[in-house]
Amino acid sequence: MSANRIWKELLTVERAVVEQVEIDQDTGVLVVRVRPVVRERNRCGICRRPGRGYDQGRGRRRWRCLDAGTMKVFLEAELPRMRCRAHGVVAAAVPWARHGAGHTRVFDQQAAWMAAECSKSAVAQLMRVSWRTVGAIVERFVADRDAGVDRLAGLRRIGIDEISYRKGQRYMTVVVDHHTRQVVWMADGHGRVVLEAFFDELGPRRSAKLTHICADGAQWIADTVAARAWQAVRAMDPFRAVAWGTEALDDERRAAWNRARRQAQDAATARALKDWIVATDPRLHRAYLLKEGLRTVFAIAREQDPRAAVDALGRWLLWAQRCRINTFVDLGRRIRRHREAIGNAIIERLSNGLIESTNTKTRLIIRRGFGFRTADAVIALVMLTLGGDRPTLPGRQHASA
Repeated sequence: MSANRIWKELLTVERAVVEQVEIDQDTGVLVVRVRPVVRERNRCGICRRPGRGYDQGRGRRRWRCLDAGTMKVFLEAELPRMRCRAHGVVAAAVPWARHGAGHTRVFDQQAAWMAAECSKSAVAQLMRVSWRTVGAIVERFVADRDAGVDRLAGLRRIGIDEISYRKGQRYMTVVVDHHTRQVVWMADGHGRVVLEAFFDELGPRRSAKLTHICADGAQWIADTVAARAWQAVRAMDPFRAVAWGTEALDDERRAAWNRARRQAQDAATARALKDWIVATDPRLHRAYLLKEGLRTVFAIAREQDPRAAVDALGRWLLWAQRCRINTFVDLGRRIRRHREAIGNAIIERLSNGLIESTNTKTRLIIRRGFGFRTADAVIALVMLTLGGDRPTLPGRQHASA
């Protein structure tokens, strides 16, 4: 095997000729001088269509490649400019790197794989690049992976939610596809204006093809869905209603404790009264039964007939209306406002489990990265790991399912 072929295999450089290998004495890095093969020359760096040469550009330049042991490696080559019919005068494409990038494709691929598997600081330290460079590589990799892919094509059942990514009420809006179980759209901020931006990108024709939309009880989601995808069945996860019931029980438990504490003369008596009301307070016990009754409604939906659960929910609402416990009377009114969406979730067997799982993984990404200064960095990593095929290490096959 020739030395040229050995270096090409070691550096994972295809469609190129290795001209010279030397160590730069000033910087202590390994420099491999290469040139594209003839059929790869004078191609547009953007669309890769062949064109005519224009000039020599800025002369020779370098691209960071994967390290050779502990030594940094750079590819060095001429980068002339060419004239493209579509894009005008641009830098010619090179087969080993993306247009405008300062790193080779295999370097990007390994950095993207590491960003999906470990903390951003570990990636930066091992690859010997800055945090900002890691973010740029991730964005570049995702853009290249998704080039020509319409992520919003074929949407029928979607989930919509918001997630906090920084202190100070900083939120992002997330949309997932229940069929592919992938994140298809994310944006900084939340509210009707942000969600309308999603429907603007989706367009009226594709919005009209949505059949089911699962979300929480946020009014801005309900209003936007009613205006932009009125034909879709809107469902609200019953888990949210059970969570509301638990919160109502906690409120009543605190109220009972406060009543007992006001009646007590000292701390010891107060603690004794607290233990006593847990076991014997009729009002608190009735609140507990209401909460468990609401949980039973949704257990019926899972284990028996969903329509029987809808009927049971109607009976529970009547019970809550007559219970004379303010927190559960208010809870009943709240559930009644969302009764249609909850009923749809029961009948259609829809849940927010997928979007909640996405939010959990997003929080893990944020913690693993030790925080992010911008939403764009979070979105890039989420789309890398949850929005399509995850990157693999260079030269490795995709893991079998």
